[in-house]
Amino acid sequence: MNARLMLSGALTMGLLVPVGLTAPASAAAKPAPRGDVVSYVDPLIGSSNGGNTYPGAVRPFGMLSWSPTTTKGDQTDTGAANGYQYDTTRTRGFALTHVNGAGCHPGAAGDVPIFPHVGAVTSSPTADTTDATYASDFSHDDEVAKPGRYSLDLANGARTSFAATTRAGVGTITFPKGKQANLLFRTSNSLNGSEDATTRIDVKARTVTGSVLTGGFCGRRGNGGGSNKFSYYRLYFTAHFDRAFTRTGTWVNDSVRPGTRSAGGGEGYEKGAARAGRGSGGWVGFTSGRPVTMRIGISYTSQKAAEANLRAEVAPRATVKKVAAAGTKVWDRQLRRIEVAGGSRAKLTTFYTALYHSFLQPNVTSDVAGTYLGADRKVHRLKRGQRAQYGNFSGWDQYRAHTQLLALLEPRVAGDFAQSLLNLSRQNGGVWDRWVHVNGPTRVMNGDPSAPTLAGITALGVDNFEVKAAYDSLVKQAIKPNAAGLSDYGCPGQCAGMRPNLKEYLRLHYAPQDDCHCWGGAAETLEDSAADYGLAQWAERLGNRKQARYFDDRSGWWRNTFNPAATPGAGYQQARNADGSWVEPFDPTSDLGFAQGSSATYTWMVQHDVHRLSRLMGGDAKAAARLDEFFQTGYDPTNEPGIHAPWLYNALGQPWKTQKTVRDYMNRVYGTGPGGLPGNDDLGTMSAWYVWGALGMYPQTPSRAEMLLSSPTFPTAWVHRKGGPTITVKAPGTAAGTVYVRSATVDGRTWRRSWIPSRVLNEGGTVTVRVGTKPTSWGSRPQDVPKDR
Repeated sequence: MNARLMLSGALTMGLLVPVGLTAPASAAAKPAPRGDVVSYVDPLIGSSNGGNTYPGAVRPFGMLSWSPTTTKGDQTDTGAANGYQYDTTRTRGFALTHVNGAGCHPGAAGDVPIFPHVGAVTSSPTADTTDATYASDFSHDDEVAKPGRYSLDLANGARTSFAATTRAGVGTITFPKGKQANLLFRTSNSLNGSEDATTRIDVKARTVTGSVLTGGFCGRRGNGGGSNKFSYYRLYFTAHFDRAFTRTGTWVNDSVRPGTRSAGGGEGYEKGAARAGRGSGGWVGFTSGRPVTMRIGISYTSQKAAEANLRAEVAPRATVKKVAAAGTKVWDRQLRRIEVAGGSRAKLTTFYTALYHSFLQPNVTSDVAGTYLGADRKVHRLKRGQRAQYGNFSGWDQYRAHTQLLALLEPRVAGDFAQSLLNLSRQNGGVWDRWVHVNGPTRVMNGDPSAPTLAGITALGVDNFEVKAAYDSLVKQAIKPNAAGLSDYGCPGQCAGMRPNLKEYLRLHYAPQDDCHCWGGAAETLEDSAADYGLAQWAERLGNRKQARYFDDRSGWWRNTFNPAATPGAGYQQARNADGSWVEPFDPTSDLGFAQGSSATYTWMVQHDVHRLSRLMGGDAKAAARLDEFFQTGYDPTNEPGIHAPWLYNALGQPWKTQKTVRDYMNRVYGTGPGGLPGNDDLGTMSAWYVWGALGMYPQTPSRAEMLLSSPTFPTAWVHRKGGPTITVKAPGTAAGTVYVRSATVDGRTWRRSWIPSRVLNEGGTVTVRVGTKPTSWGSRPQDVPKDR
């Protein structure tokens, strides 16, 4: 989720240059040996070019992620939305929490930056508003980022190394000899600011403990009016040291207090002068020249829970090396949910880093004891059978690619995640929020993404959550208007109401631009149509045919914002007023009536109804010709409303164009190095898209388990559903030039359809795709194209 720069003519089909060659099938008959998979991951991919990833130490779905906060000289801002920008080589600390690829600047979390300061603390670090004193330059030559481990040597002479478990971590800091060594806990300095913070130092116990009350995700974005400048969680931490403190001190605002051991105070949620110079923290000193080992645990419920999390996950004498080695094993098992054979080093790095980013979220928010912070800011316990509570749901983004991959590879996690969202909705007055940060509803973006998300999860056989209760709750949200739906608070971008102005939507069968109380009427109509299709599919699986028919009818309401005369000779999605008139003037490249996209992009956002769209455009051939033009003149591959578009050719009877277009964009906008993502990773969404593309398949719709077929990029891939079957995907002879599908088999039988049924995903099987250098007619017959229903 973010407004990105549009790539246009440079991405014209046929003009894209492959990043690296793929080895032929004969070059690899089996997956990489144990441990080798982790070596292909480069956490620095996406740390520039607006990817907003972070390189720090983290375990799969980890609560703790230990990573640097970079600075361009403003203590109330960072070089990137997630706190780390590759091109900004100065840091003011190593923070304990992050959200992968979030688009709102300055992002989410970045709680409790800890900074090794070489020299005396003679002034308040909070008063150092330009990060001139209590920060340090660094070089990427002195940086090592691996799954579960991160190390960085600073220009001030301090050397750091960190390793993470799920809720805790261990770090070693070595200060240079002959200089004063101090470790600063910038407790109040979360990325978005804070309402309150506390820091306590216990010299005898050799501990630093504290908490920060914060939130504020997207609170500064211009198109939301800063409506999210409020707190919704408190992060507690406890840090234990293996060496005695030689000095202590704290600060509050511009007051520095050597020798003191406790402090409190937040910064607020503004940027610049209104926040600069505010806040609190503390420091502890050590004898220089010797390494200092710190063990740290965190929790969202209490100080006691943070201590228990640390005790459960990091032994008293644990070292970075041992914790990192254990983390490598965990990541190796996790990444082997998909094993591949063949492929160049560059291709393997791009693929396994994308898979790594896909496993960074959702994030565990529950303690080892099963307690967690709810949306009502009360402490709750896990439901019976639930293993963990998860937070961080970028719904508008994730439902289009990420949550289906999660359900495929980690069905138990996906089920616990679904239960987590149900739990949070119950604690939020029955409201399913569009964008959940940790435990807090933020109202960011538009639509009702929980409906297609959970529908897609259940389609892939996941049922370890209260399935019927979740369905009933989402149906209620879709049919019963709520008071917040008539509010413009936070609009656009953070509108208070879920299913805004539902009564009027149900009357008109579209969201009126002039009475929508939403980001954009046409976009809301399309999003709600997709959500209703998800409820229809889910109802069908539950045996409720009456509701299935009702929501299936509603899923076609997108036609009411399709204007067949929007431009001479071409129909487009167009915002519409309550009186039925079209909002003028109209321009296909304009975002009027849309959310982070144009009509040109949103017109194609009907994965569930491609054939009706095709008929409105004059038939499959004309629709495919328009899609050709779209990719040649104005396609934006970096934002979610259009990421499915390259796959639409399958439904239009020209699957060879899907094969070419998908491969072209994989090669053009994805790759190795810090700029290897096309834009915000959006909690693994853009990375998940690449994983699907590499497998040569993609969800036909977000709420179904059927997969569209294209050409895989590896000779063999084994997709292991945890606790379930394996799907084997073979592509003999695949290489950079063999883009086109010549023929296919499923479990040895000839397969002419350009899609595979849900049973292959849910029961396992072998899909073999034979590829060549020239387009073929495979999958193009009317009986071979995917059906909408």
